Amino acid sequence: MARPGSKSDLLEAAKTNYEKLWKVIDSMTEQELNKDFDFSDDLKKKEAHWKRDKNLRDVLIHLYEWHQLILSWVQANLNGSPSNFLPEPYNWKTYGEMNVELWNKHQNTGLEKAKEMFRKSHNDVFGLIERFSNDQLFTKQVFNWTGTTTLGSYCVSATSSHYEWAIKKLRAHLNKIQK
Repeated sequence: MARPGSKSDLLEAAKTNYEKLWKVIDSMTEQELNKDFDFSDDLKKKEAHWKRDKNLRDVLIHLYEWHQLILSWVQANLNGSPSNFLPEPYNWKTYGEMNVELWNKHQNTGLEKAKEMFRKSHNDVFGLIERFSNDQLFTKQVFNWTGTTTLGSYCVSATSSHYEWAIKKLRAHLNKIQK
């Protein structure tokens, strides 16, 4: 699927990838749901998330927390409180550390709670996207707080693109344990 470049494409991609993600999750057996991820023997999986996320709960919480980032960022800026997308002290060079902090924050969150939190936050972000016009989402510099990027690009990253990441991760887990 091409990266969305319009509001309708964004809403469709977010909805489609959200449904694909749940289709993968719903197809998993109890054993597959509860078995920890282990990609340690795959030298191609070098990014930090392959080691960080140990199970489905971790993946869903990661998506939830990135939803919270966009929801908080947009609301703060619309309310006249200039805010960066990433909270202090993080930036785009150190956001991996933030992801680890978010991971640590939820180690006592159960899988069912994580599912519930993710469902709600997806609906909240979907509702947020619906509030904006196509131009507000995909025209550069409509909002000074989005910098050189469009608001829609942030929304794509927090929804459809992130859902694709989660689907790939879960499929890699399933492929590994079903061998």
